[in-house]
Amino acid sequence: MYKVAALYKFQSISNPKEIQSLIRDSLNKLNITGTILVGSEGLNGTISGEPQNITNAITFLKSINGFSSLDIKYSSSKKNPFIRLKVKLKKEIVTIGDENVNPNKVVGEYVDPNNWNDLISHEDTIVIDTRNNYEYSIGTFKNSINPKTTKFRDFPEWVESNGFTDIDKKSKKVAMFCTGGIRCEKASSFMKDKGFEDVYHLKGGILKYLESIPEDESMWQGECFVFDDRVSVNHQLMPGSYDMCHGCRMPITDNDKASVKYIKGVACPQCFDTTTEEQKSRYKSRQKQVELSKSRNERHIGPK
Repeated sequence: MYKVAALYKFQSISNPKEIQSLIRDSLNKLNITGTILVGSEGLNGTISGEPQNITNAITFLKSINGFSSLDIKYSSSKKNPFIRLKVKLKKEIVTIGDENVNPNKVVGEYVDPNNWNDLISHEDTIVIDTRNNYEYSIGTFKNSINPKTTKFRDFPEWVESNGFTDIDKKSKKVAMFCTGGIRCEKASSFMKDKGFEDVYHLKGGILKYLESIPEDESMWQGECFVFDDRVSVNHQLMPGSYDMCHGCRMPITDNDKASVKYIKGVACPQCFDTTTEEQKSRYKSRQKQVELSKSRNERHIGPK
């Protein structure tokens, strides 16, 4: 069984490139896989490995100056959900595209998972899912608003176009959530910058909520999309019922796979009509390589 750790923290870093090298060297020695983003505003990523190696990796990451309170959510997988380790330098560790947004200066109020149900049940609370539309489609909190974004940097445009009044900004509570807490925390910084007064975000995100709240008390409906080979996790934080279309990277069901528009590794009903024949041909070639690797009991690495 592999242990998976989703982690992040907004914390100013003066030497991102040095921290990148330090993390890459240390985690490679522990046979850790996954992706970590390093930027001047902090760290963000998901990693996997043998349980003791993950424990050692987290101990190391927390030893980096300013990261002792790193936000971490754990889950499990029978197979390693990642192929290799990537440690990338990024201008933003989660991209909202507004240079005025700085979570290291101002954010909304953290809400512990144990207090989340009460907050979102209040009639004056606007509950916003800050994730993308395809994530919302397989699971969300009861009565939440779907901004129908295709990427996080679309969120500011949705807020600006949604017609929130000055009265809304002063009288309504805004409660936001995302997978692990990082997007809703950055969104809360944006909302505060735009004049919203009572802004809240779920500490640790959906993953921490599922870890903390018994299923019979939960207001979560469905499964939670995750950005690795598991595709989704259920309320027990174990791999869920969804597969992934490797043509468009969207979650798909068994019904989708029964469609005449489903081609394994190539297309699904959501993307079949929007991909070109050239793209389908390229994806078919990639799928042949994947199948060949499997026949050799190898794992297809793909481009770096």
